[in-house]
Amino acid sequence: FYLSGFGCDTAAVIKILAHRDATQRALIEHEYKAMYSEDLNKRLAKELRGDIERALLMWMSDPAGRDATIVRQALAGDIINLKAATEVICSRTSTQIQQLKQIYHARFHAYLEHDIQRQASGDLKELLLAYVSKIRYEGPEADRALAEYDAKSLYKAGERKLGTDEMTFIRIFSEKSRAHLAAVAYAYHNMYGNSLEKAIKKETSGIFEFALLTILRCAENPGKYFAKVLHKAMKGIGTDDSTLTRVIVTRSEIDMQYIKAEYQKNYGKTLNDAIYSETSSHYRTFLLSLIGTTHL
Repeated sequence: FYLSGFGCDTAAVIKILAHRDATQRALIEHEYKAMYSEDLNKRLAKELRGDIERALLMWMSDPAGRDATIVRQALAGDIINLKAATEVICSRTSTQIQQLKQIYHARFHAYLEHDIQRQASGDLKELLLAYVSKIRYEGPEADRALAEYDAKSLYKAGERKLGTDEMTFIRIFSEKSRAHLAAVAYAYHNMYGNSLEKAIKKETSGIFEFALLTILRCAENPGKYFAKVLHKAMKGIGTDDSTLTRVIVTRSEIDMQYIKAEYQKNYGKTLNDAIYSETSSHYRTFLLSLIGTTHL
């Protein structure tokens, strides 16, 4: 096998693992253990280093287990990264969050809600706790009259009053479906001539603002949202490799083709070209393999 003997044939390992879906990767892990009495992930961790090690180990997990691990590390690791935890939580569907919570508890013997309570504070804490506890409708239908009612409530809670009634924003953004929130944003613009996104930026700040914008943008167009996150990760001097890895690995099996299309439309170059110019070596090969084909 490509991990035995002197050193590791990283290119061959990438060629095999990058083109296998979650079920196939789990089978490979199982067979490897049966044949060599060794955990494949532990072996990969021994043989690889740096960005390629982090990316491949993240990829080896199933999507819900991966999300649980990312959020746990962000909330209880050596370096607390509230923004990363918020991004993952607020960009996931209700079903994905329920799966994440189950694995979180089974794997880490901790409740996601407890870790949020420990690390977050204020409005962000209230929003995240509400968001992970509510079951939201995931279908495409939205009631226009209800959307207009919520748009009016948000206007009264924000732009129309002195100060901001954050609890109204928290209630609507944590309880309502993506289709409904997209309809609310449309109604808000029609009724007040201003975008709901601009209202959030004006009325809120910090990671609470980031959380609300993540929920709203993922309701309207998740592909565009993640294209923007990737663009920011690769903009300027140096690349934010942890964000780049997290987004590409976690979205590869979900909506990568949409993200690629939005990236090209909004930034005038392909995502492939951007990754090629901002990364190198086996790490580059691996990321390009993941975005080349969508694993469904």
